[in-house]
Amino acid sequence: MAKTKFSGTGVAIVTPFRKDGSVDFFSMRKLVEHLINGGVDYIVALGTTGESVTLSNDEKIAVINFVVDEVDGRIPVVMGVGGNNTQDVVNNLKEVRDENLAIDGVLSVTPYYNKPSQEGLCLHYREVANACDLPVILYNVPGRTGVNMTAETTLKLAGEVVNIAGIKEASGNFNQINHILRDKPEDFLVISGDDPLTVPMISLGASGVISVSANTFPQEFSLMVKYALSHKFDKAQLIQNALLDMMDAHFVEGNPAGVKASLCLKGIAENNLRLPLRNVSEKTFKKMEALMEELEGKRKNLPLD
Repeated sequence: MAKTKFSGTGVAIVTPFRKDGSVDFFSMRKLVEHLINGGVDYIVALGTTGESVTLSNDEKIAVINFVVDEVDGRIPVVMGVGGNNTQDVVNNLKEVRDENLAIDGVLSVTPYYNKPSQEGLCLHYREVANACDLPVILYNVPGRTGVNMTAETTLKLAGEVVNIAGIKEASGNFNQINHILRDKPEDFLVISGDDPLTVPMISLGASGVISVSANTFPQEFSLMVKYALSHKFDKAQLIQNALLDMMDAHFVEGNPAGVKASLCLKGIAENNLRLPLRNVSEKTFKKMEALMEELEGKRKNLPLD
């Protein structure tokens, strides 16, 4: 199983919407080309950033098929398939198999809201992995789900389930991250799930990032990660420092509201979300506009070649 295809910069892509709330496939094509031209290593569709919980099943199938067709084998595509009902997740994965979707892996978030025990998480992910022939990337994001998957649970799954390829780790807990990195199987990938923590996590042994901010800044993010993976941390830090304020702005009023605002400023997609999410405030939008202009001025001093 080629787990290394998920090293480097992955992007959790937004799902663009028109003003009437329908999926904007024209803008999605622009986004995919923007990302590939920017040098990203793989795309993750239908994750949290893609507002997947607001999409119907038919819309999800249409989105993933569109992304796969547009990518056309140039880079891997990962599909987000998660939830807090194990049987539903298993059924969705069987549908992925039956539809013969041309995807390269699955990203599956820990069950949210119902707060399973660590044993429950282990059993859940075993069922998920058994339902899927593809590499599975675990996703630990306790700030959103209400449950933290411990290092012990992650390592148990990594060591015992052959098609669990890695974890998108977004706990922000460096002690936990250190334990996973120290004790993991050699080919198990630890992927940053926090944009601002990407360079420090790579310095400890992480394999890259699944990024939100790279929707808007794929070239900058991809090069930052490449420099860090090559131990050129001085260059990586220059790019991170330049992006830091914008990364903060992307999350100050929630994700993907922030990154959809910056994609609008870039002219890639309209600034539309589905409820219960709403657009960032005018104050934040104007701040992002100023940061975008400031970042353009900094580009000549960044190692972007």
